[in-house]
Amino acid sequence: MQVIAGLRSHEQEKAYQEKGITTAFVDLAGPQGQLVKVMQTVDVVVFAAGSGGKTGADATMMIDLDGAVKAINAAKETGVHRFIMISAIKSDDRSFWSDNTPAAGPQNYYYAAKYYADQWLLHSSLDYTILRPVALTNQKGTGKIKVANHFTDSIADMTITRQDVAQTIADIILTGKLHQKEFDIANGSVPIAQAITNFH
Repeated sequence: MQVIAGLRSHEQEKAYQEKGITTAFVDLAGPQGQLVKVMQTVDVVVFAAGSGGKTGADATMMIDLDGAVKAINAAKETGVHRFIMISAIKSDDRSFWSDNTPAAGPQNYYYAAKYYADQWLLHSSLDYTILRPVALTNQKGTGKIKVANHFTDSIADMTITRQDVAQTIADIILTGKLHQKEFDIANGSVPIAQAITNFH
């Protein structure tokens, strides 16, 4: 499986290429046609982009929401069938960020962006998989996760390593599992391959 890393700056591209990683320049704030060009030889799109925690609502809406929508539309235009979205835990739970007095507070716009990007994907014709990870860490991967349609326990102390999220996505692609599925994901006690095989 060849992976192409879509990066937002040429400086990032240089750093990745020095490590032997194939890259493509992707400006999610730019025209959709640029994404169409990049996706011409792609079989699966993994949307892992985000404006970052230091930006405001404007950048979040243009990257996390509109950038995702443009990527979904570009995938449809180029005939890319499968689209894997990294969303956010609780983004699908309006009671958490929208309906009453939300615990999410001033970051409601982040959850709104994730929610509507997911909805755009769910209502597209693409073969989707949506992962809603709990708090991400940079620790070494454990190789073990837990997944559920929705976690019923408190998520306050739950985390998952970025490495384990990446490995889960790789296994989903290589095994052809979890088509038309959306789920919560955290580090747990079940090996990744077994967890995604057992999830229904």
